[in-house]
Amino acid sequence: MSDAATATTDQLDMYRRELTGYCYRMLGSSFEAEDAVQDTMVRAWKAIDSFEGRSSLRSWLYRIATNVCLDALNAGNRRARPMDLTSPTPVAQAQLVKQPEITWLEPVPDGRVLPSVADPAETAVSRETVRLAFVAALQHLPPKQRAVLILREVLAWKASEVAELLDTSVASVNSALQRARATLAEQAPAASDTANPLDEEQKALLERYVAAFEGYDMKALTALLHEDATMSMPPYDLWLQGHDDIVGWMLGVGEVCAGSKLVPTVANGSPAFAQYHPDPSTGGFSPWALIVLELRDGKVAGMDFFLDTERWFPLFDLPARLEA
Repeated sequence: MSDAATATTDQLDMYRRELTGYCYRMLGSSFEAEDAVQDTMVRAWKAIDSFEGRSSLRSWLYRIATNVCLDALNAGNRRARPMDLTSPTPVAQAQLVKQPEITWLEPVPDGRVLPSVADPAETAVSRETVRLAFVAALQHLPPKQRAVLILREVLAWKASEVAELLDTSVASVNSALQRARATLAEQAPAASDTANPLDEEQKALLERYVAAFEGYDMKALTALLHEDATMSMPPYDLWLQGHDDIVGWMLGVGEVCAGSKLVPTVANGSPAFAQYHPDPSTGGFSPWALIVLELRDGKVAGMDFFLDTERWFPLFDLPARLEA
């Protein structure tokens, strides 16, 4: 590769992380976001000689990435959380029904989508807008409205810049933003506690959560949960709400989780844990779930257990197993 080609590749790669964050918000899938960014980079590299500099390199890349995402979204797939598809199920009626992978909103490691260096205000917005609940709400927007809202509200682009990117008018951008805001207000995700960095109270809460979960102490665990806390388990469409149903599940079908070990990580701007399940065949612990928590008002408001560990643990650079 020539020096010029290397320099071009390095220039493009400078924007890879922020583009991945943009594509993740658009598509709701960590793997599809990375594919979209790779497609963007390939298209940009091939067309770099025709880039005339009428806009910045960053704007040009966002134009390409937006087109890639819109093409993907026009296929009609909308990713969701179990809470978007059904009502909560009483534990007495709970059944595990598996849905295709393409259905589900996916978790994403913070390091793939959040800026490594930014001012505190920018970091707070970035973290808040990759939360599972927020990205799920975005999926209710038509693709172009979604792009407009992310570019204007999350990335703070000017209306004129978005209009140029989308080859439309400022009036059209403002109209799309107004409609997107109205839809998002109807789907408004519950607020969550800021967790960057964790304060002492949040650290203590997570320590108590780990102790309660690893000890399988349901009394201690429910003391940490909001009364309307939710629990979901993609790829299954079942979700539970409230102390009684969550505890009923964990002491019933979910009792296989007893004796698990938790390893801390971060996902979607939120605290998360890799759950390892006792493995009698080896005496150690095998991957069981990636748990993403939502914290609100000093308690746990949501627990999302992503069970497809063959996908999630390598993505999050988590150990393939734990020794006894």
